[in-house]
Amino acid sequence: MTARRRLSRSPRAARPRFVLVGGGARSGKSRFALETARRLGRRRVFLATAEALDDEMRVRIARHRDERGAAFTTVEQPLAVPEALATFAAPKTDVVLIDCLTLWLSNLLMRDETAATALARIDDLVAAIVRRRCHVVLVSNEVGLGLVPETPLGRTFRDLCGHAHQRLAGEADALYVALMGQIIRLRPAPLKLFHPDGRDRLR
Repeated sequence: MTARRRLSRSPRAARPRFVLVGGGARSGKSRFALETARRLGRRRVFLATAEALDDEMRVRIARHRDERGAAFTTVEQPLAVPEALATFAAPKTDVVLIDCLTLWLSNLLMRDETAATALARIDDLVAAIVRRRCHVVLVSNEVGLGLVPETPLGRTFRDLCGHAHQRLAGEADALYVALMGQIIRLRPAPLKLFHPDGRDRLR
């Protein structure tokens, strides 16, 4: 048996992957995450954290659902994301795409969750990802590169996002950041540049 064949049968090689994709608004991160999920399996779940609280958001949600088409089964879950993730398992599900982390944290804070309870919910999500039984792709917004927010709630939100990113990045098998409409792979090494549709920019 060759070394390559032994590696392909090892428990580590067979473990479902956790992919974290971050970046700013309209940076291409969600498009890249969709393409990544498509490559990870055919039985796909889109775990949506957005809530249709106004007409503009309802239009956005409907447009994104149409863009995904029948390739994903959409599950709307604005609050109980760790619990929802724990229900998906192979072989019924190949990959769960969660879009997005920052909307989920915003939803928690808008329900008057304290910073301490929101931090505990982040730990719940990390635990659910560690115990994953299918591939997980998680999208998040980088909100810590701008000015310091004016309000206490805004500062709490920014700090929670930063804490969540540190915790989740530590568990990620693959880590990507979207900048200037391009995707940069941070992990695994080496650094590499991709188009948002998943094409290798270095070929």
